[in-house]
Amino acid sequence: MLGYAYWGQKCPRRILGRVTVRALLAEKKHAFSFEYFPPKTEQGERSLFETVRAMKSLDPAFVSITCGAGGSTKRKTLDWAAKIKHEIGIEVVVHMTCLGRTRDELVGEIEDARSEGIENLLALRGDGGPPAPDGEVCKFAIDLIRIIEETFPAACTLGACYPEGHVDAENRELDLRRLKEKCDAGLDVLVTQLFFDNAHYFSFVDRARAIGIEQPVIPGIMPVTDVAQVERFTKMCGATLPRALMASLEGQTKEDVIKIGVEHASRQCAELLAHGAPGIHFYTLNKSPATRMVVEALR
Repeated sequence: MLGYAYWGQKCPRRILGRVTVRALLAEKKHAFSFEYFPPKTEQGERSLFETVRAMKSLDPAFVSITCGAGGSTKRKTLDWAAKIKHEIGIEVVVHMTCLGRTRDELVGEIEDARSEGIENLLALRGDGGPPAPDGEVCKFAIDLIRIIEETFPAACTLGACYPEGHVDAENRELDLRRLKEKCDAGLDVLVTQLFFDNAHYFSFVDRARAIGIEQPVIPGIMPVTDVAQVERFTKMCGATLPRALMASLEGQTKEDVIKIGVEHASRQCAELLAHGAPGIHFYTLNKSPATRMVVEALR
């Protein structure tokens, strides 16, 4: 079990006034973090800002801000990240997608993030976007990772990983080798896709350590609050739902589904932390009650 807690070389929390996720993981025994996406309406923005402000009481290590397919909300992503960091005072991670983007476009986004004082970037391929423009374009996350390393070497670069394998991967072994290439290219921290059976996480970390991946692996957890919704998400990302969990959710009221989902996520998180996971990253879907209940249960 010791392999799950291995974080590699620890670095000081502040480097020239910077706060990196890698440093926060080394500093905090249990680092909780939350993912949000930029709302589409002004009312949604006001509501989410209050949600994030209220969640600060849970002392998150950081929050991450997503962007749409092909980077379609990239400006809002950066604006929201800057607002949360500078007005609420929580460290942020900005999602960046690269599929079909030119090097110049990506360099510009990296420079924009640096100018806002944002040092933590989550490098993703992305799930689609407009037709590729003329010129040098990116196809894979490793292209973006290399550009970040060249353009902003002081940044903390995070990457996604998939305990049950990426839906587009030919097999898990090839998927893991591709991840090792991304780690060697400059990743500092890994965040997993959501999963509901901890055996997938522990097996994945064992296999990752066996081929030389030393980066911290933060498990991604999403408390079930809506059965149809979670079935749709898992189908999209390739995660599986345990039969026992699904059986317990059948025919339940909305309130009971949330209660069961929170209890399951709480058990997951307790086991993960007890066996050395560096923290928990919660996929909140811009809602706080279920995530708050899980964190409070753990504490």
